[in-house]
Parts: sequence; structure tokens; C-alpha cells
Amino acid sequence: MTRTSATPVTPATTTPATTTPATTTPATTTPAGRLTAAQGAAMYVGAVLGTGVIALPALAAQAAGPASLLAWLGLVVLSAPLAAAFAALGARHPDSGGVSTYARLAFGDRAAVVVGWCFYFAIPPSAAAAALFGGEYVAAAVGGGTGTATLTAAGLMAVVTVSNASGLRVTGRVQLGLAGLLVALLVVAVALSLPHADMANLRPFAPHGWTAVAPAAALLVWSFAGWEAITHLAADFRRPSRDLPRAAAAAVVVVGVLYLSVAFATVAVLGPAAGAARAPLGDLLALGLGGNARLLAAVAALLLTLGAMNAYWAGAAKLGAALGRDGALPGWLSRGSVAGEVPRRSLAVVAVLSFLALAVVYAAGTGIRPLVLMTNGSFVVVYAIGVAAAIRLLPRGRARAAALLALVAVALLVAASGVYLVWPLLVGGAALAYARFTRGEAAVPAGH
Repeated sequence: MTRTSATPVTPATTTPATTTPATTTPATTTPAGRLTAAQGAAMYVGAVLGTGVIALPALAAQAAGPASLLAWLGLVVLSAPLAAAFAALGARHPDSGGVSTYARLAFGDRAAVVVGWCFYFAIPPSAAAAALFGGEYVAAAVGGGTGTATLTAAGLMAVVTVSNASGLRVTGRVQLGLAGLLVALLVVAVALSLPHADMANLRPFAPHGWTAVAPAAALLVWSFAGWEAITHLAADFRRPSRDLPRAAAAAVVVVGVLYLSVAFATVAVLGPAAGAARAPLGDLLALGLGGNARLLAAVAALLLTLGAMNAYWAGAAKLGAALGRDGALPGWLSRGSVAGEVPRRSLAVVAVLSFLALAVVYAAGTGIRPLVLMTNGSFVVVYAIGVAAAIRLLPRGRARAAALLALVAVALLVAASGVYLVWPLLVGGAALAYARFTRGEAAVPAGH
């Protein structure tokens, strides 16, 4: 990426993360990336599959009954063009700024700042919610209620912080192992529970009416989280133009098959009880294995949560460093924006804010739902700007056509977000205010 003169960049002498001139693309003058296509696919699977497959099958079944399967199918179909658009952008413009970079190239600095802030400040509440999903599985298996769930969530966040602080090479290897294990566990859960399926559980197919599919689909917005996350790591791939699209394609297939399999098993096996299941994966394993299989489900939930949080924290930390590099956040965050470096300062900010969100939820007793819906609102805004940028930046062809399809789908999600768009609007307003303030400071002569 070539920085334009309009970009709010700090002077080169004050940016410790890079010594390249302001007009040079960092990715072309920094050490080669180390992520492979297999590691990238694992990070995609972990980011997208994780918390969605833990909690959403039951929530969607509660909203629409067996007709929730249509919402899942629609989600999988729409994931393909969304993933293709972001992968094409990442391959064509590899930079740790991810969607923020694409927004700048397509629409200018203000759009980039808004995207960056929306994504960066959506990670702490989403991390707290995801960690609590895993924590609730542990609490369901061993008891202890909210206290056990919160303590487990704090432990998950600590592990992810240490994993990412140790460097991207470790992060990629850990993610690859976690993704393989979680896929195996899900396959076992579905295979063992399907013999207990009863097709009568699919009738009536739409007990709450066909219009209930829309609320079910709105709940599944959380499952979109992940297709844009890995674009922040595009510069860390060995060969972004080849490896990133391959990683995205492999992830869409794996995630689609697993989503639909788990959703079908939840409805066909658990029947009317599916909507009330707090730990649907545990219920499936218990039917297949008997005994105390919920302990195995708790292990699976922990692995899934670690996978999602690992990828998201890596991407968010890189994004924060890139925003600091470009002046959209304080410059001291910029260390680690170069490919191959670890953005420990930005990672520390993400970790502190995530622990704060967890503490607020525990103290207020509000539950997870508001955090999930606030996060969804932020991600929908990021997706909308991201795919719009793809339409402007990508040449005519399959990738641009995919972006057009994705834009239509995301526009529907924006309309469905309703009141929860207030959070990203507040964050976007704060981003623009910060950009204006720092620009005004830069215009004041020294000594005044």
C-alpha cells in the first residue's frame, strides 16, 4: 500500500515500528511472512466456527424451530461470496490494516478510521462473550454457575494473550492444532448422535411461521465473525496472492459442512428440547456416549472458544498497531505493525479492555446477549464498508461479482440490526472526533 498525503500519518521519525519511507508499502520492505495456506485455513475455521457452533444452533432453533435450518443454509451460501471478497482484497492489498486499509484506498481516511475503530473496539466485548460461552459449558459440566463460567472465561483470555504475545509462528501452529482437534470432536458428536435422530422432530417445520426465519438469521450474524479477521494478517502469509484465497476456500467448505451438520443434529436429535438447550453440543455427546459426556463437551467448547479468540486477538492486535502507525490511534501502539513482528502493545490494550468487559458483565449481571448484539452491529458495519470497498478496488471478474452479492446480503443484515447499530455509530463518531482533534493538534505551531 502506498500511503497518500491525506492519510493522517505520524512523522516517520516518531514511528518506531518501521524505518521505511512514508511512500513505501511496508509489506514489500519487511521480512517475508511465515503463515502457510494450511495455517491460514485453520485460523479461518477457528475464527468463524468457534463460538457460533457452541451456542447458536439452540438459539436459532428457539427462534424458528426446524425452519432455522434454512437460516443456517442461507448463512453458509452467503459466506462464500463474503469470504471470497475479503480474500481477494487481502491477496491484492496485503497489509496489517486489513479492512481499514481497503476502506482508505476506496473511500479515504475517514472511512478507514471508522472501520478501524469499529473492529478494534468490538473485539473486547466479543471476546468476553465468546469466553463466557465456553465458560458456561464448563459450568454445565462441573457446576458452579456464573462464578465457574466467569473464572473459566478469564482463564481462556489469559491463555490467548500469552499465545499471541509469543509470536505469530506459535499462533499459527497452535491454531492449526486447535482447528484439527475441534473439527474431529464435532464430527464425533454428530456421528454418534445422528443414530438418535427422529425425522418426526422436523414436523411442524415452521412452528412459529416462515417469518421466524428472519429473526433466526439475525441471531446468526455472530457466525459471520471471522471472514474479515484474517485479512489483518494478509502480509504475514508467505504468498498472499496464492495462499489467502486457498485458505478462504478451504475454510468455507469445512465451516459450511460442520455448521449444517451440527444444526441438523441439534434439531433432528434433540427435537422440541433443542431451543431450551444451554449446551447443545453436550446434549448431543451425552446421547451418543452416555455417562458424563458433558465433560467432553466442555473440552470441545474450550477448544472452539480458544480457536475463535486466538484468531481474533491476533488480527485485532495487528490492526491496532497499523492504526497507530497511521495516526488513527496513539502512535505508541504502532510497534509491531511490520510483518513478522509481534504487536505486544496493541495486544495489551485488547486484553485489558476484554477483561474489563468481562468484569462489567459479571458485576452487572446483564448476561451475554447485549454484548453479542452490540458486537454484531459493529461487524455488520465493517462488512458493509469492506465489501463496498471491494467493489471499488477489485477488477472486473469473479471476485468483484462475489463482492456485489455480498453487499446485497450485508445490506439486509444492516437493516436487521436495528437499535444495535447505535454502538458502532457512537464508536464511529468518536473515531472521527479523535481524527479531527489530532489533525488540529498537528496544525498548532510548537510552543503555542
